[in-house]
Amino acid sequence: MINLNVQINASEKKYPIRINNNDIQELYNEVLDITGKNNLFAVISEKVFKLYGNFLNLPKERIFVLKDGEKEKNFKTYQKILTAALKVKLTRNDFIIAVGGGVCGDIAGFAAATYMRGIHLIQIPTTLLACVDSSVGGKTGIDTDFGKNLVGAFYQPDTVLINTNFIKTLDEKQMKTGLGEVVKYAFIENSCKCDEEFNLINFLSLNSEKILSRDNKTLEELIKICISLKKSVVEKDEKEGGLRKILNFGHTYAHAVEKLTKYKKYTHGEAVVKGIEFVFTLAQKMGIIVESYKFIAEDLIKKYNFKKIPDFDIKKIVAEMKLDKKATAESIVLILPTDCAVVKEYQMFDNEILKYFDQN
Repeated sequence: MINLNVQINASEKKYPIRINNNDIQELYNEVLDITGKNNLFAVISEKVFKLYGNFLNLPKERIFVLKDGEKEKNFKTYQKILTAALKVKLTRNDFIIAVGGGVCGDIAGFAAATYMRGIHLIQIPTTLLACVDSSVGGKTGIDTDFGKNLVGAFYQPDTVLINTNFIKTLDEKQMKTGLGEVVKYAFIENSCKCDEEFNLINFLSLNSEKILSRDNKTLEELIKICISLKKSVVEKDEKEGGLRKILNFGHTYAHAVEKLTKYKKYTHGEAVVKGIEFVFTLAQKMGIIVESYKFIAEDLIKKYNFKKIPDFDIKKIVAEMKLDKKATAESIVLILPTDCAVVKEYQMFDNEILKYFDQN
């Protein structure tokens, strides 16, 4: 068992990330240790509520059950959460608790950021994706008809509680979407400026069978590595002014795929893997990486048997990438690999990208 405390030293708030595999019934007591006598209001994903609702022991009148799926991360649901919080008369001293995957954490976090101009927040991620990425770092938000996460706020939680027992009941699709983000960390590790060296590419390659079979000890170590890398980035650039942009590796293309398929056909992690394949191909065509490194990346991705996403019309992809929130008025911002586990930001015009994928 690992009982790990990682301290995130963000500019606006310092907070711990606790990783353990305690009995899930103990989670409520862990929450009460943090909230004390203050009231709480929990936003729980529907799937988690069905599986663990009776074990969590949270007061039923203070639970908002969030339907599953990216489509629920919208203005209408956000308004429902705020209305429910107002009905139970939460004050600025009280807590919103997010119990679920990335969608739950994003929208509940945004509600916490804006309710009475900011209320206490506890993130309890229940998917691998949320454990290694979305619950840490303070990004919150909702989607609009124009794109993903275009409305949101940077809002750090008071605590992140990670219990690896939740991962045991993840379906294969959700497990793979989390691994998509994990693979991302492997290719950006040396750009994260972390004091500790993990050699995540090798770790993922050597331990693929244990990870896919959900060996608890290996998963705990994997989560610790990913959080340590994200912690290093967030502490140096909390609000994405520079270094933090590297966390978008593969994401600009991924968000375009998600938008074109109306967030229904592929999970976020599956789209990120496709985005990683795209930036490796682009970088190799541009001559900024050697072909052998592209082969290493492709071999690692193959080990995890991700869902194969077909190629999209590059013109449609580029048109969507121009609408990405990281794009400038004139150019598309892409994070490209430049060396082993090293990446760099490139600002490219749409015609620059298109010329490398000439379909004639």
